[in-house]
Amino acid sequence: MKTGLNFGPVLRALRRVAASSLLLGTTGLCMMHAVPALAAGGKQILVVSNDRGGLVRQRATEIMALQKSGQPVELRGRCLSTCTMYLSLTNVCVATQATFGFHGPSWYGVALSPAAFEHWSQVMARHYREPLRSWYLSTARHRINDYYRLSGADLIGMGYAACQASGRPGL
Repeated sequence: MKTGLNFGPVLRALRRVAASSLLLGTTGLCMMHAVPALAAGGKQILVVSNDRGGLVRQRATEIMALQKSGQPVELRGRCLSTCTMYLSLTNVCVATQATFGFHGPSWYGVALSPAAFEHWSQVMARHYREPLRSWYLSTARHRINDYYRLSGADLIGMGYAACQASGRPGL
């Protein structure tokens, strides 16, 4: 069944990133469950849930492509590790029941050198607004083998947009 949705540009960017072999990892593998939907005005929505994270550099490239496309993104369900980098998108909303897991950068659970740890922590932190950014840098980045969990309601309380039950507010 053809839906008329075009994920081509984003999928091509993801394939280019996957072909790169020099990527920094965090714990877990990227297991994104994306469901296409339509926003008001006919724009396709990327619904992200059950995403356990993955590689920082790969996710940053994916996010740049999504930002450039202007595609709305809804964060629902479980969003762990690098999935939380979606919070930097202009066109993102958060479901109140979603669960977000934050931790510091590592190489699949193995501690990085102090310089690499600082660098990749800053890369992650640039994807968060205040006060989440400060909390991440002072607290969450120091845990690498488990997560600090925040709910979607917690993030909405920090100023992130709430997703509506059916569709996105004001988009």
